[in-house]
Amino acid sequence: MLSVLLKRIPEVKLYSDSELAEILDRKEFRLLSKTADSLGLECYVVGGYVRDLFLERPSKDIDIVVVGSGLEMAKAYGKALGRGAHVSLFKNFGTAQVKKGNLEVEFVGARKESYQHDSRNPIVENGTLEDDQNRRDFTINAMAICLNENRFGELVDPFDGIADLQDRIIRTPLDPGVTFSDDPLRMLRCIRFATQLNFYIDDATFQSLEQMRDRITIISKERIAEELNKILLSPIPSKGFIDLDRCGLLDLIFPELTALQGVETVNGRGHKDVFLQTLQVLDNVAKGSDDLWLRWAALLHDIGKPKTKRWDNNHGWTFHNHNYIGQRMIPSLFERMKMPKNEKMKYVQKMVDLHMRPIAIVDDEVTDSAVRRLLFDAGDDIDDLMLLCEADITSHNEQKKQRLLQNFKLVREKLRDLEERDRIRNFQPPVDGIEIIETFGLSPSKIVGDLKSAIKDAVLDGVIPNEHDAAFEFLLAEAGKYGLRPISKKE
Repeated sequence: MLSVLLKRIPEVKLYSDSELAEILDRKEFRLLSKTADSLGLECYVVGGYVRDLFLERPSKDIDIVVVGSGLEMAKAYGKALGRGAHVSLFKNFGTAQVKKGNLEVEFVGARKESYQHDSRNPIVENGTLEDDQNRRDFTINAMAICLNENRFGELVDPFDGIADLQDRIIRTPLDPGVTFSDDPLRMLRCIRFATQLNFYIDDATFQSLEQMRDRITIISKERIAEELNKILLSPIPSKGFIDLDRCGLLDLIFPELTALQGVETVNGRGHKDVFLQTLQVLDNVAKGSDDLWLRWAALLHDIGKPKTKRWDNNHGWTFHNHNYIGQRMIPSLFERMKMPKNEKMKYVQKMVDLHMRPIAIVDDEVTDSAVRRLLFDAGDDIDDLMLLCEADITSHNEQKKQRLLQNFKLVREKLRDLEERDRIRNFQPPVDGIEIIETFGLSPSKIVGDLKSAIKDAVLDGVIPNEHDAAFEFLLAEAGKYGLRPISKKE
């Protein structure tokens, strides 16, 4: 794991002010400079754009701080951009946005903030650049580069954010206890940035995470979910969940995960720590897919285990039906987290419900029938399911691990062969319910459903090919068991 982490440490490129001026010597920044000077305003690019310049990461978000009216600056900049520019003013917040094509620039006037204990919405006053940098969440996000012509490219870094970039440290500009108490969302942002950048959280900052964790209760579930999504999409998402657990935030925002922790032993036989094993699966999936919802499925695939854990004197620890219980837990979890209860949630449910199926196949003989049914149930998500299941092979027994991976390879080959031959993925029985009704003069009824299911099972079990004529002949034979016979057209 350490070698993987080291490979992902971002490099920090140090620039002189003249080099920064050369980098920013682009039409959009020169126009910002000219506009600010024409209005007599100090103007700076700040925050993530500046941070990412030194990390040599692409960044589309251009945040501009103006010492004075950000709204006035935005209107003038939009006018200077000319036709096609769209200016949005948010007067209640003192912010503005200017868009033209792919260009998007956010404006705000320099300000200082104060907070009330029961809200993260600040009381805002006009301020200096120093005031504005003081209110920033972390030192690496508090750097600013002047855009005025006489100081174009000059870095303003009062909290030595450059050094923190080099040391890979996340810390707050001012007292972290005050910073996190004022806006508790910053606690999640702290862990999110540390995860995304593979940085460390300095000791005083982490101690304040522990001390201030109860303040997270004033943050909306939507904002919490947004930060969790960003942690999940990080290169090594387990880092974020370990930090959330270490500081005590995880139990407050996601108790279903902390319930996975611990190892219980009976008669000298223990089980895996499901929390740590889940994080290993999550990291394995992250190596193979950037899909957010597949990563959610990895995080939740064993969420039903605490409710199903049992000791059996003959078999040891069991978690029977944990996949079924887990998928049933997901709607209430998504509702609580204010996450979308749509096809994305259903996809996560499907992955959680089916994640035991491929391993059950490879543990036994890999039969065509079992693979057909897996392909039918998974449909277009079969490749994602196989990736999740292969990521779930976390055994320390290398021989067992290789055997399972080889069997999974065999399952994949059978999936390809059967799909090409039988066209099972998302298939509907070759004879549908309407044809059954018309053939035998039936009304919609249980018998119609039973006959349709019999045809489906016959195709999946390889009794008949996935073709209409073969299915119709099978239908006639099956219907005879119910005493049914086809009606003539005259009848």
